[in-house]
Amino acid sequence: MEKVRRLRAMSSLCRQQAAYNSMNKWKLLAEAEYWDHLADLELSSHFRLCNAIASNEIEQPQAITNPE
Repeated sequence: MEKVRRLRAMSSLCRQQAAYNSMNKWKLLAEAEYWDHLADLELSSHFRLCNAIASNEIEQPQAITNPE
């Protein structure tokens, strides 16, 4: 989750710079979108991994006993 925070911070910095740099505004906004996209990918990857781990915990096989 720390990586997502850093990627969002990079996006925020680009947006702040775009507000003060009209010559490179569109380039900086595009870069901010890129950082947001990377953060979204990282976040979805994290939750996919969490869900996979959680589903493995739920679906653990139970011991079968033979009543004889």
